Amino acid sequence: MSSSHAHAHSHGNKDAAHHGIPVITIDGPTASGKGTVAARVAQRLGFHYLDSGVLYRLVAMKLVQEGEDGANEDAAVRAAQTLEPEFLPDGRIMLSGEDVSAAIRADGIGLQASRLAVHPAVREALNVLQHRARKEPGLVADGRDMGTVVFPDAPLKVFLTASVQARAERRHKQLLEKGFSATLEKILHDLKERDHRDAGRTVAPLKPAEDAFWLDSGNLTVDETVDRVLAAWQERQKA
Repeated sequence: MSSSHAHAHSHGNKDAAHHGIPVITIDGPTASGKGTVAARVAQRLGFHYLDSGVLYRLVAMKLVQEGEDGANEDAAVRAAQTLEPEFLPDGRIMLSGEDVSAAIRADGIGLQASRLAVHPAVREALNVLQHRARKEPGLVADGRDMGTVVFPDAPLKVFLTASVQARAERRHKQLLEKGFSATLEKILHDLKERDHRDAGRTVAPLKPAEDAFWLDSGNLTVDETVDRVLAAWQERQKA
């Protein structure tokens, strides 16, 4: 108890109220399936769902809307601090009154998002937004540093992984289903590059939390992966 007390004092009482609200974090590399898995786990438990990667994409989108360059750190920090996206119940995402759900999925936006994610001040501004998502009855948060940095007190921290080959094949299939043309070689190359950047970043690099529950989704279906996460959650509840 004492550690949460100390935490409450250092961060004011607003954070203290959050501590009773359970969080399941699901971190992992690009195309590990963490978004789909996290959304389904949240659905099954009736928890809120936070897709932290979307926040970085929204900052990138906001910079585009404002005609700013993502490499400009000051502009990126300002955009992150004033970000007020609306997540509609039907899954659409609104930004400055515009439906950006499809636009933020563009490769160019993803690349921009990954570039501005290296700025510590951008990550800090978005951490505030992420903490606000912690509401009753609970939260499932997916990203790259949810268990290590954003919600270190989460009772269950999943590290979802799969070989780069398995992830490339999965992403390739997804893109073809959406009508995009893409070669497996190019996807494989991009994923390796992205992995390297995520793991090598000085601020909040992609790494499993010390108490993470490792799950290799390479040979599992989405439903099997979801079932494993829910089983681990049941175990944690008993502990």
